[in-house]
Amino acid sequence: MLNGVSDLLEPDADALALTSVLQALADDQRLTIVRELAAQGEAACGAIDLDVSKATRSHHFKVLRESGLTHTRVEGTHRWVSLRRDDLDSRFPGLLDALLAAQPAR
Repeated sequence: MLNGVSDLLEPDADALALTSVLQALADDQRLTIVRELAAQGEAACGAIDLDVSKATRSHHFKVLRESGLTHTRVEGTHRWVSLRRDDLDSRFPGLLDALLAAQPAR
């Protein structure tokens, strides 16, 4: 469903699906993005250090947004991304806390 942001698809909070969220989190790069957003708050898409191409980076942010994990705010030519922590905590209590407390794979 559109949230009025420049044709960027984001599900409403009550439409978040656990399977979509878990599938999005199953990728190490996307998990890195979620961890960074949890630690630093809103960030420009290019500010999070990922060793991937621009197209791959865009794909990862799209998957996170469309699964409902993140919110994207467009400001001029920049896209600012934030974690939808309140929506996720309300819909899936404890999920983000457990995820963020787990040690990253080495």
